[in-house]
Amino acid sequence: MFDFLKKKVVAPDDVLVAPIKGMAVPSSSINDPTFGQEMLGKGMAIEPSEGKLYSPIDGSVAVVIDTKHALSIVSDNGAEILMHVGLDTVKLKGKYFTPKVSVGDKVKKGDLILEFDIDALKGEGFDVITPIIICNSDIYKEVKTNVGQEVNVGDTIIELTK
Repeated sequence: MFDFLKKKVVAPDDVLVAPIKGMAVPSSSINDPTFGQEMLGKGMAIEPSEGKLYSPIDGSVAVVIDTKHALSIVSDNGAEILMHVGLDTVKLKGKYFTPKVSVGDKVKKGDLILEFDIDALKGEGFDVITPIIICNSDIYKEVKTNVGQEVNVGDTIIELTK
């Protein structure tokens, strides 16, 4: 009787919140095999509706790509998170991107980490979909994504359980 009470509820080891406002979609929706086939790790993407990217988690900035279109944060619990604004935006060599953080900076959920001119990117024909990838997803038993809906900055999008 009441066996359901014996079931241990496992809390996620890390919870990522939406770093950008827009439509949350599965990785398979990304029109790029590196992200769409999860070659770099499991994750999801957001079709952004504004040009501001915020930290999805507490941690440290590990990488800011020279061309400013992508950066990586390592969470305080060890999750390696890559955020890549747009597809093929590396070709812009930093044009339209303004990082607000540097490698080594400590960040908290909700800190502004990057601004970009979304209208200019779209105007030049770039797909602005923003993959959010857990590069070390292989260490997690579960990478639960919350997709198929509009998200606001701060909404839960990924739960990681070891």
